[in-house]
This record gives sequence, structure tokens and C-alpha cells, in this order.
Amino acid sequence: MGWSQNFFRVLWRALSKEVKEQVGTDRFGNKYYYIPEYKNWRGQTIREKRIVESANKREIEYEVGDIPTEWEAWIRKTRKTPPTMEETMKNEKHKEEIKMKTKDFYEKEKLLREESSKEHLAPPVQTQIKGHASAPYFGKEESSVAPTSTGKTFQPGSWMPQDGKSHNQ
Repeated sequence: MGWSQNFFRVLWRALSKEVKEQVGTDRFGNKYYYIPEYKNWRGQTIREKRIVESANKREIEYEVGDIPTEWEAWIRKTRKTPPTMEETMKNEKHKEEIKMKTKDFYEKEKLLREESSKEHLAPPVQTQIKGHASAPYFGKEESSVAPTSTGKTFQPGSWMPQDGKSHNQ
């Protein structure tokens, strides 16, 4: 931010009676502020605000997960009190324990699957597929180049259904 923007921001806060108090920081260096409800110079009631000032100043460099879950809940007003550092550290430790337990579980599960597949399954049989059953050369060693029938023997209307009924009625 330029010095002029900073100057006008400080001036605006002084005129609008906006008092920003810092309520905490997280392990990433983000700072969290609370602005209580107040009346501005025109008599309008301005609702309370909860603000995070990112340690990463450029928004383009900001990624999901840069705000801990506890602080995000406070910012979104789903929790009333800001989290303590001890609470945040306890939850981080719990997340790491869960990650380790799931990793161990999947490794054990993989070993069990490998052992059970070796014990219970017969080795695969090697089969040789020579073609589809509907192919004219199925079962033959080589397919012939000459056609098996010609159009010369075809007679229209020569085929009749077995029950003697015609479909043209």
C-alpha cells in the first residue's frame, strides 16, 4: 500500500470512530481483528466486523488452508470467542494423529489384501483368444479370402416365417 492510501485509511478510522482491536495471531502470522458495533458520524449503526490481515500481503499468493479452521469459524461468526493458541495447537496435533492412523490403517489393509489374494486365489490360467464366436472364421486356422456366398442366389420373397404368417399384412 502506498503512503497516501495508508494516510486516508487512518484518517477515515479516526473520523468514523472505527476502533480495531487485535484479538490474536495464528501460526502462519495472520493477524485477526475485531471492530465492535458503533455509530458513525451520520448516526448510522455499523455492525461489528471481524477481519483477518493476511501475512501474505498479495491475495494472488493466498491459498486454501492458510487460515486455521478455528480462526475461519470465528471470522464467519460460527463461533463467538476467538480461539486460543493452545486450542489451535491441540487441534493441529489431533489432525496429525488422524493422518498417521489413517496411513497405518491403509498400509495394514493393503498387506492383508495382498496376503489373502495369494492364499485364496488360484494362479490365472493363460488362454488364447482367436476371435469372436460370430466371426465366419471362428475355429478355423485361417480365414478364407474367397466369399462364401454371392448375391446371384438371392431371390426376393423366398424366405417365409415358420408359422406361415406374413409380416406384410
